[in-house]
Amino acid sequence: MQADAHLLIVDDDERIRGLLQKFLIRNGFLVSTARDAAQARRILGGLEFDMIVMDVMMPGEDGVTLTRDLRKKLQVPILLLTARGETANRIEGLEAGADDYLVKPFEPKELLLRINAILRRVPQVRAAEPVRQVIHMGPVRYDADRGEMWRGETMVRLTSTEAQLMRIFAAQPGVALSRETLVGDAARGDAAQERAVDVQITRLRRKIEDDAKAPRYLQTVRGEGYMLQPD
Repeated sequence: MQADAHLLIVDDDERIRGLLQKFLIRNGFLVSTARDAAQARRILGGLEFDMIVMDVMMPGEDGVTLTRDLRKKLQVPILLLTARGETANRIEGLEAGADDYLVKPFEPKELLLRINAILRRVPQVRAAEPVRQVIHMGPVRYDADRGEMWRGETMVRLTSTEAQLMRIFAAQPGVALSRETLVGDAARGDAAQERAVDVQITRLRRKIEDDAKAPRYLQTVRGEGYMLQPD
């Protein structure tokens, strides 16, 4: 498996999205999610991924249409998931530019094997196309590839927890993330841990914002959690 490969899961079913995310994180991947093609486009506009795992049947723009459009400008591997297993459907997905096609229902282990097989075939392509992912927040910039934050020419020291939070936020800019999501799988459901996120957000704001009490970039979204809103 490619070390720390970053996957984007695109599926309108929240339960499936969550199950796939948990399973793949347990197997060593970094995982971001999108609920539909529109959200996937926003995320892909700011970050590069090692692979996209995408449902075909989604409201609005479907997975095959999105795959066909992404292929005009991106070489990222795409694995399509679908409940339609007819040969014609598989051919349509592959002709659109998908690297593989997995029919639902499937065993998680099979998904893992297919992801790893695809990643083994493409690392040399990925290495030839380095793209720096830098998020700008006024005078502060965050280098998502290196996990470094800078204010002008001065590096801003991040604790391990702050670095982890920034990596999560940077993967989904403009998306409100719940405290539960930010806590992570290990401490999910732990109320004390979730409250501790608020403290960490306050500390992180002091390093990013000109006025931490009136945050411009690391915003509170009432009833939902927190959202990174870069320039």
